[in-house]
Amino acid sequence: MGGLRYHDRKSLNFFVDKGNGESFFESLEKLNKFIKAEWVRQGNKDELYERIGPRVLVILDNASYHKRQDIIDQIDKVLPNIQLCFLPAYSPDLNLIELVWHSCKEFIAHRLFESVNQLQEILGRLLNQGELVINWHKSIQNKGNKVIAN
Repeated sequence: MGGLRYHDRKSLNFFVDKGNGESFFESLEKLNKFIKAEWVRQGNKDELYERIGPRVLVILDNASYHKRQDIIDQIDKVLPNIQLCFLPAYSPDLNLIELVWHSCKEFIAHRLFESVNQLQEILGRLLNQGELVINWHKSIQNKGNKVIAN
């Protein structure tokens, strides 16, 4: 699972064994923890985070586990700084993270990996440590829809 912060194009990605409501919630908890730690490093007080800290708008596709009511209720209760926004169905052209996935797939295509761990290590460097070079103005075709990242 991955996310992309719009204003500075920082990506944060997590490896999950299976995409489901529980792993989705865990990823949001990790995201919230990351944003909170970043906010505190900027000189803010930890205990004020939920009240005056940044609000994180998470733009999502319509995977069924993103919309599970029990998970949405848990997010509202436990992660008040996280707000969910669902894209219209079949609209990956509106989701900037699709360009990141496309660039990553281009990088690893036609390469052999000795293990899943080696692949995860390379993907971690590409996606979380800024080694992936992305042409943000590239136009790609994605499931019949055009993605243009300006």
